[in-house]
Amino acid sequence: MSQLVGHATSDRFQVVMAPHGIGYRIKLLSQLFARRFQERLDQFDLTIFHWVVLCCLWKEDGLAISSIGEKLQQVGGTLTGVLDRMEGRGLIRRERDPYDRRIWRIWLTEDGRNFESVLPPIAMEIREQAMEGMSGSDRDRFSELLNRAIANLS
Repeated sequence: MSQLVGHATSDRFQVVMAPHGIGYRIKLLSQLFARRFQERLDQFDLTIFHWVVLCCLWKEDGLAISSIGEKLQQVGGTLTGVLDRMEGRGLIRRERDPYDRRIWRIWLTEDGRNFESVLPPIAMEIREQAMEGMSGSDRDRFSELLNRAIANLS
């Protein structure tokens, strides 16, 4: 009897169990995206973390470290290490805020700015590969649904 109950429970919850669960599949998709993108970033000796920081700064240069952390939802220690490596690579520079010396602002260097013409096309290529066979409206809807799920759990 207990085997039958367990089996019935498994069937009932199949939709949330790996490998069928949406969380599992989103994680798998994220890993596949990251793996493909990292393979392409390796030629530039960059990481996914470098990419996301660069994206923030391409949109708004001179952000405070805390603002970058908030935008990326990163913990300070991890972000500090990434920024240290980026500064060592000559992609960014840090400056104290002239009005509040407690705040460090992050600015792109010319090398960091130059990657803006190189990396987004690579990301777009991988996105297009992932979205192959999906109509424009399906792509838009997929993005909307992901945003809604993220907002629901935030």
